[in-house]
Amino acid sequence: MEFKTFVFYFLSTILVYASLRVVTLRNPVHAALHLILAFFSASGVWILLQAEFLAIALVLVYVGAVMVLFLFVVMMLDINIDRLREGFWSYLPLGSIIALLMLAEMSLVLGGSYYDLFESNVPQAESGYSNVKAVGRLLFTDYVYPFELASVILLVGIVAAAALTLRGKRKTKSVSPGQQVFVKAKDRVRVLKMPAEQRD
Repeated sequence: MEFKTFVFYFLSTILVYASLRVVTLRNPVHAALHLILAFFSASGVWILLQAEFLAIALVLVYVGAVMVLFLFVVMMLDINIDRLREGFWSYLPLGSIIALLMLAEMSLVLGGSYYDLFESNVPQAESGYSNVKAVGRLLFTDYVYPFELASVILLVGIVAAAALTLRGKRKTKSVSPGQQVFVKAKDRVRVLKMPAEQRD
């Protein structure tokens, strides 16, 4: 078995396992950690396919946004944050295992490229070839309609998220400027006449 094939099966196995654990775990913290591992494994597969831009975008966008996703889940489910903070050290073993797996994946992919362990008969890109330019050209020419459709779907998701988290109208102490302009002194100030009292 070639080294590249071994790395591919290794990353794919971890990716499938992490994806299954994301949807089967009850604890949202454990699910978020496995989601990070799944995205990281998918980015390793993209690097094997020589799609470096997609791999970096997957790490920066999705792995970077996982914490936002976790906060959104906490906000929707009204999870007790104090209770999660109390059990912080209980998540350390699982987090350490996932961090070691991510380190092993990074070492396999980058180390294999550095020591030329991957097969050399794969056609390589030219020196002036830009992966980012090629992806951008395809997105805005051949796939412009699916790209715009994805934008609309994301917009609908943002509006739906805002609508779901809206807990109703909140009462504030602010006063309308229109009411302040039409205020009259006689409506706010009342003069009282009190008889003088004399004390001994």
